[in-house]
Amino acid sequence: MPLRHFFAFLGLTAVLVTSVQAAEAELNNWPIRVSQIDESGSTQSWQGAGPLLFRQPVGDKVTATGFRPFYMEKRDADGALTESSFLYPIFIYRADSEVYRWSVLDIFNVTEPRTAQPTEANSRGFDFWPFYLSRQTGSPDTSYRAVFPIAGTVPNRLFNERISWLLFPLYLRTENHGVTATSLLWPFVRLVSGDGNSGFALWPLFGWRSKQGIYEREFYLWPLIYRDASRLNEAVPDESYGILPFYARESTATVKSETYLWPFFGYLDRTAPDLYHESRYFWPLWVQGRGDERYRNRWAPFYTRSNIKGLDKTWVLWPAFRREQWTDGGLVQTKTQFLYLIYWSLEQRSATNPRLAAAHKTHLWPIWSSWDNGAGRRQVQVLSPFEVLFPGNDNTRLLWTPLFALYRYDRRSAEDYRHSLLFDLVTWRRTAARREFHLGPLLSVKSAEGARQITLGNGLFGFRRPAGDASWQTFWFDFSRETDNSPPPTR
Repeated sequence: MPLRHFFAFLGLTAVLVTSVQAAEAELNNWPIRVSQIDESGSTQSWQGAGPLLFRQPVGDKVTATGFRPFYMEKRDADGALTESSFLYPIFIYRADSEVYRWSVLDIFNVTEPRTAQPTEANSRGFDFWPFYLSRQTGSPDTSYRAVFPIAGTVPNRLFNERISWLLFPLYLRTENHGVTATSLLWPFVRLVSGDGNSGFALWPLFGWRSKQGIYEREFYLWPLIYRDASRLNEAVPDESYGILPFYARESTATVKSETYLWPFFGYLDRTAPDLYHESRYFWPLWVQGRGDERYRNRWAPFYTRSNIKGLDKTWVLWPAFRREQWTDGGLVQTKTQFLYLIYWSLEQRSATNPRLAAAHKTHLWPIWSSWDNGAGRRQVQVLSPFEVLFPGNDNTRLLWTPLFALYRYDRRSAEDYRHSLLFDLVTWRRTAARREFHLGPLLSVKSAEGARQITLGNGLFGFRRPAGDASWQTFWFDFSRETDNSPPPTR
């Protein structure tokens, strides 16, 4: 693959806004419906009732149809429903060959298998988070029904191999890697046992936990006094202890750190995997660090500059201005922000051939967003309140972004671009072989292969000039259209 094409593929490949698909012609009956017609006369995509109704291809052999922002469905090439949503992200439904799932705000979650009986791979589940959790797999070892905080046992979930409770917080028990932790009146009384581990805590007064020859941990008046020693079976163990806020210390085989009047004053010395020294004055405001692969110079909130293993960050008058630069996958990436999201820009440039055009995505919230892949493809939208808030969220881009598209510009090449104003009330499209201008259904001006046509009322009255002919011809009541052979959406 030529480098330019490879770079263009990597650079900001996600399309900024939902765009009109490449088409042969446009049929503009705004505000009822604006259709994009392909060479065969079939409707490739359409938008109706302004931006509210739509149908368009998304991804590979998938078509999305919906009523923005209330409802959307996606169907594959066979017409099978793969996803739907109502007031996204409130209600979401997804289906595949094994299960189907629906969710309401991730609070109500239902999973149903397509097989007659649930299995480990195709389990049945229902959650009313966090009060009721259930899963049926066909095996009593992995199936469960749990009511929180009354009683329940849940395997392989909630960050534990097994978690049980009874009248929480009266009783809680967790199991991980052979270690059991039992809490009474959580978090005040805690006992640890199993796999050589033992421990007891009466929080926040004192507590300890250890495994012979592996680690030891203890605290008193948490979090003021603590000690943590690990890797006791190695030549130089890791150790940290503190009497806060007076003194804290951390040491390993390669790192030594001390803090006085925690967390304000201190230093850190590292000898491996790279040399690094850091001094802290009124942390986190004033910090200076120097090393082989690390540099930090922080005088917050006025100025901060750091470079850690190639990740270069600069802050000026935090949080007013931020710049970040790094190299990944052969691309030099530069992100610039003003007040986090008011101005947001990401540029990608080839690290090996900087003469290539850069790809970029830029937002001036909530006024406009622009996207350029560095290989001739560009998009601009005004207004754009969602793109910077939900980057990479395709459903937001389909359902919410077009509702604010007062103006759009979509350029596929130097000879193929389209302007749209007021949700396709005014459109202007130019390709290598064709030009079109539409003012809704009132006025259309088209030219292709030397022929020109001016139409009022989508055929009520107009003028034609055939290719090679110097004279214009008038016509009345010519409502012929490119044939729409596309099947209606499957219900």
